[in-house]
Amino acid sequence: MVKIGVDLGGTKIEIVALGEDGRELARDRVPTPQDNYEDIVRTIVDIVRITEIKLGQKGSVGIGTPGATSQVSGLLKNSNSTCLNGKPLFQDLEVALARPIRMENDANCFALSEALDGAGKGKQVVFGVIVGTGTGAGIVVNGTVLKGANSIAGEWGHNPLPWPRENETPGPECYCGKTGCIETFLSGPGMSNDHQRIIRTKLTPEAILTGSSRGDTPCEGTVQRYEDRMARSLAHVINILDPNIIVLGGGMSNIKRLYENVPRLWGKYVFSDKVQTALMPAIHGDASGVRGAALLWD
Repeated sequence: MVKIGVDLGGTKIEIVALGEDGRELARDRVPTPQDNYEDIVRTIVDIVRITEIKLGQKGSVGIGTPGATSQVSGLLKNSNSTCLNGKPLFQDLEVALARPIRMENDANCFALSEALDGAGKGKQVVFGVIVGTGTGAGIVVNGTVLKGANSIAGEWGHNPLPWPRENETPGPECYCGKTGCIETFLSGPGMSNDHQRIIRTKLTPEAILTGSSRGDTPCEGTVQRYEDRMARSLAHVINILDPNIIVLGGGMSNIKRLYENVPRLWGKYVFSDKVQTALMPAIHGDASGVRGAALLWD
């Protein structure tokens, strides 16, 4: 049977259909309705039905969402698309699609895709990180997503930046209501905001990286601060989880120098004489999250 995956993002909803052999049969994306829960549900249902009409068959459906379903209330929580919080998204989609579905945090879907047949294939413990508009992560152990007792396993972005410098506390305000979260430093907006705090000029991450590559000293300083903060943040994960591999996805994962510089820096923070953990970019790139949603039915 065809496996359909849907990745519900803040700006776009993406769908993929995979055959029994894992081959991609169809792919599409549409804009995410803003601040309207009912329209989001309707858009997901429509894109699934349109895809099934194109394929001439129905399929299993897995959904990757920002946030997670509360094991107490069954309602969505912790989503940076705040109109989803407190809503019975899982139940509403099952009713609207008239079938059982599987739903996981989008970072869990990303980690699952990379663990099954991506950069983490064959590894026992995979920590999959998404660094883009926000910052999240998922954990896969022996090919199975680790959800945790509170459905928050891997919620790395909403811990405080480890080993903070004097000028990093209390840190920027986060949408979660706290300050100094890793997300406020390592997301794309986090890099831009950090540059603006120091240089008083707002630049996109792309512009900062271009400036750095051309020898602009302030831009290079911003990138170096970013690398050191990522090294500290991932060292904290290594000290607790000790994964075989950390896989990066999201827009900020395209910074090629991270894969050399961050492992060079994290050794001073990891409680070991040598760090065996690998740091790799996602093999499936932007497609990993939606593929992982489809693979929830494997």
